[in-house]
Parts: sequence; C-alpha cells; structure tokens
Amino acid sequence: MRLPRRFALRPMRRFALPLVAALGLSMAALALTGCSSAAATGAGQSRVFAVAERHAAPAVQGDLLNGGRYDLAQHRGEVVVLNFWASWCAPCRAEAAELAAVAAATTGERVSFLGIDIRDDSDRAQAFLAGHAMGYPSLFDPSGQLSLGFTDVPPTAIPSTLVIDRQGRIAAVFLKALLREELQPVVLRIAAES
Repeated sequence: MRLPRRFALRPMRRFALPLVAALGLSMAALALTGCSSAAATGAGQSRVFAVAERHAAPAVQGDLLNGGRYDLAQHRGEVVVLNFWASWCAPCRAEAAELAAVAAATTGERVSFLGIDIRDDSDRAQAFLAGHAMGYPSLFDPSGQLSLGFTDVPPTAIPSTLVIDRQGRIAAVFLKALLREELQPVVLRIAAES
C-alpha cells in the first residue's frame, strides 16, 4: 500500500536542531541541580540551624549494605552526619573522598557518619563502596523510605547531607555535593556545643 504524498514521511531536519538544543539545556539544568529531579527542589541550598530552631530527627534504622543493622537512637550523645547518596549519582562520587576525610578527621570528637543509599540496587551500591574507601557504614534504602521521614528538612536532592546534634536534632542540612572545607567546620562547631 502506498501512502498519498501528503502523508509521506519527511526528514525531520528542521525539528532536529531545536530538539537537540532543548535536550542539551535540560541536561545542563539537571547537572546543575545535582542528581535531583528538578531545580525547584532546593538543590544547592545549605543551612545551619540555631539551637532554638532545631527539630528532632525521625527514626533512622535499617539494614547496612555490608551486613548488620543500624539504629540512629543508639548514637544519642554523638553528632551524626547522614549522607544520602546513590551509585548512579556523579556528584555523590565526587564528594565521597571529601566526606571520608571529614569522617576520619572528626572521630575524636564523638562524631559518626552514616551513608544512606537510596533508589539504587545492591550490586551497584556494593561496587560504589568498594571503589570509594568511605570508612563508615551505609544503610540500603532502595525505596527511599528513610528520606520521607525527614518532613521538617527533607533531603530533596541527591546528594544531601544532614548533621544531627548530640540531642538527636537536625542541626544542619546541605542539599548539594560537599567539600571538606564546607562540612568540617560545621561538624566541629556542632560537636563543640554543650
């Protein structure tokens, strides 16, 4: 069957360039917001809360990627740094060494770190850990349920890092990839609080 000429397929040259340009802009916007799904999520924002503005962190417990269980409640009296990451997230890979350096530098201050691997599969997450000497454990949360508990300060971008004070309250939030010089002074300041 032959189609009439008006229905014949025509090359899409005039649409190709605008489409490629639009896709390029979309990819650039995505790169600028980390691995978050939209710029409106607040990606790139950071905030340290005054003591009076802090809210209690929700329960955080689950299975660790390397075996065993974790419960945030067992770390009351410590400063805990929670980092939400995924193996498919390029900014997460970029900040891994920075976080590991802060974790190593603050162990004497009763500071512990915990990674929370979200929206990932176990094999890729294990490979990520093998390739990045993190030095601290990570929970496996493929459905992202743990992040939903943080209603007061939602970790809306990947990566996101939250600092929990010694009383179990959210003291700081970073909705972006971090450098050591950004995170370490905040962690030490919160660790020095009475």
